[in-house]
Amino acid sequence: MLGLNLDPATLVAVAIFLLVGFPVHEFSHALAAYRLGDGTAKLFGRLTLNPLVHLDPYGSLLLVASAVLGGFIIGWAKPTPVNPSMLRGGRRAEALVAAAGPVSNLVMAVLAAVALRLIVALDLASSDAALFVASVIFMFIFINVALFIFNLIPIPPLDGSKVMFSLMNPGTVWRIRPTLEQWGFLILIVVMIIPLNGVSIGGRVIGPLLNGLVSVLVGF
Repeated sequence: MLGLNLDPATLVAVAIFLLVGFPVHEFSHALAAYRLGDGTAKLFGRLTLNPLVHLDPYGSLLLVASAVLGGFIIGWAKPTPVNPSMLRGGRRAEALVAAAGPVSNLVMAVLAAVALRLIVALDLASSDAALFVASVIFMFIFINVALFIFNLIPIPPLDGSKVMFSLMNPGTVWRIRPTLEQWGFLILIVVMIIPLNGVSIGGRVIGPLLNGLVSVLVGF
């Protein structure tokens, strides 16, 4: 049974991610597409860091719920509109646009980890206020790494599926992409939510990756 995690640092980190993390993720998709010749996202006003433009109420609510319930962090913003036919570079360009979002999460995690390491190295977390800030930064890193890994799962509609399709034979993509896109969300539910001996299949694979990468970034 999941326990509620109402730690103030977690709640603040989630709020910061909603205002910063999601907008940066989607802006990165939009900017990559724009630089590669597709102005669709700009046309729809998505080439911006304004969080109100990017936030999806259901994806945001799921992010808050997953963090509060102490499970694997899951959430999403409004998908950035991309027209693959407008991109210069074909399938490779589509993969770059798809990867730009998760990579931005990793970059944010790295930058936050640098700040956290400085706080630890300079012994600045001696006060309660500084310790709270350090806890917020750590949770912000955790959320970014979790969504970096989650978004690279090669199952539609996640970004990893577009990267996977770009590496596959076009004939194979033509055969399997419609089926995967039709059933992808259901597959994700089974993989990430349905427990197998108490832990989901996704949790068994992603959990060690998540904890390992976070540990490498923060140094403890």
